[in-house]
Amino acid sequence: MRVAVVSDTHAPRFWKAMPPAVAAQLTDVDVILHAGDVCVPSVLDELAAYAPVHVVAGNNDGPDVSAWGAPETLELELDGVRIAMIHDSGPKQGRAGRMRRRFPDADLVVFGHSHIPWDTEEDGQRLLNPGSPTDKRRQPRGTMGQLVLDGGRIVSATIVPVT
Repeated sequence: MRVAVVSDTHAPRFWKAMPPAVAAQLTDVDVILHAGDVCVPSVLDELAAYAPVHVVAGNNDGPDVSAWGAPETLELELDGVRIAMIHDSGPKQGRAGRMRRRFPDADLVVFGHSHIPWDTEEDGQRLLNPGSPTDKRRQPRGTMGQLVLDGGRIVSATIVPVT
């Protein structure tokens, strides 16, 4: 199963329309995860034209994004991999322990908020922040994530530069 992961699109300030480099990463994906700060639900409609979208609400998301289907946290299973999503995982210091306590059964926790790409594994749980494809802040490039899942395993997790 191929999974695209995005966060912090911040439309319409930074995401006027889907960037072509993001669209190129969405061909042939089975599902899209958005880790919040969508800001306007039309971004989710754009993404949903490629594949089903699972989303959590970020601190800049209003009731319209929640009404689209964005809870504060989400736990789901994709191809046997238990995934938890939250927008803000808190400070880097102590993150792994905090996420393990919050989502004890998750194989993978997807989060956003910092706009800093992050991919690490600790205590059997992988933590992935795809960064932002449109608001890179102090990062050298805008980024998103790509996952390959197979039979309950995370085969690969890649941070993909899109700017």
